[in-house]
Amino acid sequence: MTTLTVTKARKSLYCLLDDIAESHKAVHISGKRNSAVLVSQEDWQAIQETLFLTSIPRVRKSIHSGMKTPISKCSKKLKW
Repeated sequence: MTTLTVTKARKSLYCLLDDIAESHKAVHISGKRNSAVLVSQEDWQAIQETLFLTSIPRVRKSIHSGMKTPISKCSKKLKW
């Protein structure tokens, strides 16, 4: 993950936002008092959705079960 100081991030904020939205790579911004991670809105929404879904016990169990299922058992050819 790229790390920038607050000063550098501030100087190129608009370009930084565009780069993050396009690349989907988070940027660590460090300051004298605190630090934070900047992610695109799309990625943040995906993180929030994942956290919500995995907070539901049956959904979490279903996801883990599904990950163990071979792809050949998941897909069927459609007949038109």
